[in-house]
Amino acid sequence: MSHQSQLISGDILAYLKTQEQKSMLRFITCGSVDDGKSTLIGRLLWDSKLVFEDQLASLEADSKKVGTQGDDIDYALLLDGLQAEREQGITIDVAYRYFSTDKRKFIVADTPGHEQYTRNMVTGASTADVAVVLVDARKGVLTQTRRHSFLVSLVGIRNVVLAVNKMDMVDYSASKFHAIREEYEAFASELGISNIVSIPLSALKGDNVIDLSEKTDWYSGPTLMEHLETVEVDRGQTDKPFRMPVQWVNRPNLDFRGFSGTIASGSLSVGDKIAVPSSGQTSVVDRIVTMDGDLEQAHDGQAVTVTLKDEIDISRGDLLADPLARPDHADQFEAKVVWMHDEPLLPGRSYLLKIGPSSVPAQVSDLKYKINVNTLEHEPGKTLELNEIGVCNVSLSKALSFDPYVENHATGSFILVDRFTNATVAAGMIDFALRRATNVHWQAVEVNKQAREEQNGQKARVLWFTGLSGSGKSTVANLVEKKLLSMGKRTYLLDGDNVRHGLNKDLGFTDTDRVENIRRVAEVSSLFADAGMIVLVSFISPFRSERRMARELMAEGEFLEVYVNTPLEVCEQRDPKGLYKKARAGELPNFTGIGSEYQPPENPEIELDGAGESPEALAERVVQTLVELERAGG
Repeated sequence: MSHQSQLISGDILAYLKTQEQKSMLRFITCGSVDDGKSTLIGRLLWDSKLVFEDQLASLEADSKKVGTQGDDIDYALLLDGLQAEREQGITIDVAYRYFSTDKRKFIVADTPGHEQYTRNMVTGASTADVAVVLVDARKGVLTQTRRHSFLVSLVGIRNVVLAVNKMDMVDYSASKFHAIREEYEAFASELGISNIVSIPLSALKGDNVIDLSEKTDWYSGPTLMEHLETVEVDRGQTDKPFRMPVQWVNRPNLDFRGFSGTIASGSLSVGDKIAVPSSGQTSVVDRIVTMDGDLEQAHDGQAVTVTLKDEIDISRGDLLADPLARPDHADQFEAKVVWMHDEPLLPGRSYLLKIGPSSVPAQVSDLKYKINVNTLEHEPGKTLELNEIGVCNVSLSKALSFDPYVENHATGSFILVDRFTNATVAAGMIDFALRRATNVHWQAVEVNKQAREEQNGQKARVLWFTGLSGSGKSTVANLVEKKLLSMGKRTYLLDGDNVRHGLNKDLGFTDTDRVENIRRVAEVSSLFADAGMIVLVSFISPFRSERRMARELMAEGEFLEVYVNTPLEVCEQRDPKGLYKKARAGELPNFTGIGSEYQPPENPEIELDGAGESPEALAERVVQTLVELERAGG
């Protein structure tokens, strides 16, 4: 390194001990493009003398080659490591750096300033204790300053440093600084941010970064480093009610059954009572086991295995909690959602929701409104695009235990994952459980599906016909129903066009409406199947996600996907309703196969050649498949 603590060479063990005893502060820098975030962190690293010799040599060479400061050191290059960042002069990804002083250790995240990379800024802010919001003294508070400040408040950061940078470019004007400070504090008060320290500085020149500058003799506050070294951060996890998500049920032998996980908040002692909100059962802690031996007490952040005095039903994903301060347990909640994917949110689509070790299918059942992060206004909308934020109702396939995010970040945050690509598409912060959902229960009935199937003399089935418009699926489905009726079977046919005259007449043909169209039909199909019927569903149903959602509503082996595979050119030649002609003319902008994607099934139970065989022959194949399944008892 260009500088070393003398303890490193004199007494390495003592040096390591001092590092271990220091507190850790995580902070982020945020603000608009070119406000000087990377330069500021580079200056902190440089002045803290934690730059390696090879980094120093590389920095000096790069500063001359691609820097923006002439022959002087360009401190931003210490952070802008990506080639694309150096070429564009902006930060794209979140860059994390570690450094320390005599008083504290730091992990700093340099977050992107450009609006296009707002999702990356949320990632960096999610674990931070302090946010350093930079403002260019020449430009004042900008749109992206407001955007990042809103996101800072959204993820729960309450300690903010307003760093008015580039004071050297405005002759260290006190009036400029105070005007910016007053404008920002007025905006921040609307967000509930009250702990704000405003500092005039020049990251490039070093004014008020490490040492107080004589050029701002009108300023009497701390330097940035002094504030970061001394700011008290109330993490507050130990003082919160006990929460431990169960990551693993530890059963090495018949004599030991423990529940392993990391304590998310609070503390736990041997003899404490704990509750399992999913079942309502309670017990008493018998042992707290770790690799280093048993503990009498454990607190947040510790990985432990807990054994109980009673044998109660606990599984991976359950939440162990304080019985006197239990979390919510519901299958619906309201949440703020930050959309992080290029493909927009489609309410009604099934995503995978992950909260702690739990993963369950979930849907955004209602987008209540979008938040304009520049004005904080609530705006109507049917979907969320990349980087947009909305307040949504989220519906889960089963109830989970959680806390509101403002009360507990660990048990109140979640992500949404695309079930086909496994891409993380959103991050969410829970506001509250939808209490009405907890008051709705299944009504016990004495006549069940099995009784209805026996009376009908058949096994309930859902034949889901999918294919392009004009593929022949409705024709084949109609012929299949006729054949089944002649065999004495009880059937019902749900056709896409017919359903849109009644149940779904309020829906259009946007992707969002198509998802809701299939969701409703899938629910109706499930009800018909519960009645012991053979249901024939003839819908284009263009998206795999919704066909998968429909399948998951049915019992094992009950759902048969019938893919009528007819090439697009053949469907266009048929064009029985003249829809392809209108689509090509631009009169139907979202028509499947032309203006909107059709995702063919990957492993359908039945695939029919809609161009090579007659509808009669195709229908006979479907019927024979059903007959064979009945004979095999499947």
